[in-house]
Amino acid sequence: MEIKANEISALIKEQIKNYEHEIDTKDVGTVVTVGDGIALIYGLDKAMLGELLVFPSDVYGMVMNLEPDHVGAVILGDDHAIKEGDVVRRTNRVMEVGVGDHFLGRVVNALGQPIDGLGPISYEKTRPIEVIAPGIIERKGVNTPLQTGITAIDAITPIGRGQRELIIGDRQTGKTAIAIDAIINQKDQNVYCIYVAIGQKNSTVAQIVDKLRQHGALDYTIVVSASASEPAPLLYIAPYAGCAMAEEWLHQGKDVLIVYDDLSKHAVSYRALSLLLKRSPGREAYPGDVFYLHSRLLERACKLSDEFGGGSITALPIVETQSGDISAYIPTNVISITDGQIFLMTDLFNAGQRPAIDSGLSVSRVGGSAQFKAMKQVAASIKIDLASFQEMKSFAQFGSDLDSSTAKIIRHGETLLRILRQDQYHPYPFEKEVFELFAAKHSLLDSYPLNDVKNILHEAYEFVSASHQHVLLAIKREHEITPEIEKELLQLFQQFLSIYNQQKNN
Repeated sequence: MEIKANEISALIKEQIKNYEHEIDTKDVGTVVTVGDGIALIYGLDKAMLGELLVFPSDVYGMVMNLEPDHVGAVILGDDHAIKEGDVVRRTNRVMEVGVGDHFLGRVVNALGQPIDGLGPISYEKTRPIEVIAPGIIERKGVNTPLQTGITAIDAITPIGRGQRELIIGDRQTGKTAIAIDAIINQKDQNVYCIYVAIGQKNSTVAQIVDKLRQHGALDYTIVVSASASEPAPLLYIAPYAGCAMAEEWLHQGKDVLIVYDDLSKHAVSYRALSLLLKRSPGREAYPGDVFYLHSRLLERACKLSDEFGGGSITALPIVETQSGDISAYIPTNVISITDGQIFLMTDLFNAGQRPAIDSGLSVSRVGGSAQFKAMKQVAASIKIDLASFQEMKSFAQFGSDLDSSTAKIIRHGETLLRILRQDQYHPYPFEKEVFELFAAKHSLLDSYPLNDVKNILHEAYEFVSASHQHVLLAIKREHEITPEIEKELLQLFQQFLSIYNQQKNN
């Protein structure tokens, strides 16, 4: 039997034509270069943006760049064990984190792994760290207050459940203190809390955890920590991981308070990643999408409509300024995303005002919608009174003789500032806030020495609590000051002040 050459040629061509098996580069890649927490990988043709990758020694990475001839990935851990030529495998899963009630009371890293030494966390469900925020149809207006227990905030810049309120100021002005007090005040309020520490020292996070534990707040709180000593990728994903944990409760119809401390360090970590990934630098070397970095995070805070469960996520992002410059790049970005800001002023802080809130620059775009009626009744004029005081105070510096009306405004403003002073880790119940602001509204303490104001208020509250507790309970229950309660409160204040004056004179 004779085999002709042209038949052999045709047969080979046919086999080549029908040969469909390709070298499998879809799910396996090779490390080309590695360093500074970044790996460039050849292969992985079908990799997805944000997909989880597995390196040798069970080190994980996340896809961040999709180039024509390679994939850029950030390494979520130590990159010293990874070397050129190592095989990288896809997981076919985007970056996700464990969620659920089992995380309450625990301190975890940005990957949801426990770092508090209390053993592993058993969870049944995970959620992707990046999701599209709920749309307009799924949302409803913010209409329920989230009480912080800080009188100056609940009166001047109220926060509602589902709101995003920025806390902004220079370093060491009490930004974190406000957030921690707000978490402590959620005890027995049916609000879950998540504190995300981005770029903080481990010792600072340990102190915060200890304070939360002392005040019984750790039972309903998760602490997500990406400390300053950890790689930039973990700092980058930490707030998204915290938000994913919050969204599990959001879709169960529950209320959540999440604190991002702070987004300045978050932006810096993202800038470091972007520059290492060879992305184009823009203003102050930040990448062009640094606005999107925070907007896609903060847009996930919302109040869902009743048809979708009625849950809420309230976000308190923190941003650090340099010398009070709120017109810098990152501060202006986050201000434009949020629903208002609490601005902390260094001069007020140094003058002993705690919290050092600048009532002029601080604003809440939700406003009265996030206040109970009783708070509206006693706090309506506070911002105007403080503004008048600041204006008159500046004029008073140039002249020694003040007319009676100017002196009265200045005296009332000074008393008001004293009433708004509050110690850290001592959030007030709602009825106490209303009680103290009632005294401010009616100028009941303007004639007393400034150093005695807080002491008088404390004793007056104790007096009413002991003998006429029904008045405070009515305010707490009804969230309103009826004409009868107002009349009784005025009588009680006058009764207490007469007793106080007699004791002082004796």
